[in-house]
Amino acid sequence: MRIEVNGMYINYELSGKEGAKVVVLSHSLSSSMIMWEPQLEVLEPHFQVLRYDMRGHGQSDAPEGAYTLEQLAADVTGLLEALGLKTVHFVGLSIGGMIGQCLGLNHAHRLDRLVLCDTTAVIPTEARQLFVEREEAAREKGMAALVQGTLERWFTPGYLQENPPVVDRIRNQVLATPVAGYTGCSQAILGLNYLDRLSEIHLPTLIMVGEDDPGTPVSASKAIHERIPGSRLEVLPHAAHLSNIEQAQAFNAHLMGFLREA
Repeated sequence: MRIEVNGMYINYELSGKEGAKVVVLSHSLSSSMIMWEPQLEVLEPHFQVLRYDMRGHGQSDAPEGAYTLEQLAADVTGLLEALGLKTVHFVGLSIGGMIGQCLGLNHAHRLDRLVLCDTTAVIPTEARQLFVEREEAAREKGMAALVQGTLERWFTPGYLQENPPVVDRIRNQVLATPVAGYTGCSQAILGLNYLDRLSEIHLPTLIMVGEDDPGTPVSASKAIHERIPGSRLEVLPHAAHLSNIEQAQAFNAHLMGFLREA
């Protein structure tokens, strides 16, 4: 379904146990709500699950120009307002985790629990040029130019070889991402700089990361964990960036254990 939020239309799906606590799932760059399907079977019997396509992705609108993390977080709070939801658990992976940090810092009253997955709180200097180069490639050659490199960062070599149907589905998500959405969100990522503020977050927080994640490595999650008081860190073996897919069973076990504590 699509609903107007902040002057544009956001695509969302609300499923699961009617009347139960809402868990919001926020996806990675150049993906969509589809990447969260491995979590639905464990979440839906116990929670309402709100998945959405962030601006520039999936079936949501893709305005031209640079986006900001504050803008992407405002899309989340706007979606909650439009749906009449007061407080939620928030789960974000990659840029979704960056949005989660922004919400935890600036809209903590809307959150009960926060889960940050395969993400970082600051973009290292050496990584900034990579984002610039990928943006240029997307503008000049389209998203097809980014597919193979993206998949190789998102999954370990063994998973890529052994799970072609799943990988093909994610490949199609990358290809379907509007260039305007990819570049707009890339600009938001380049503005990321929350590391020195994370001690301001006092929400119950779970941090998860794939042991083999090359883009947002374990060290980035450890830096977040060290700064958010009382946070919990889980490192998932044999997983790269999309740890929720590659190690869905372990991911789901940690996620459900944490959320059901509430």
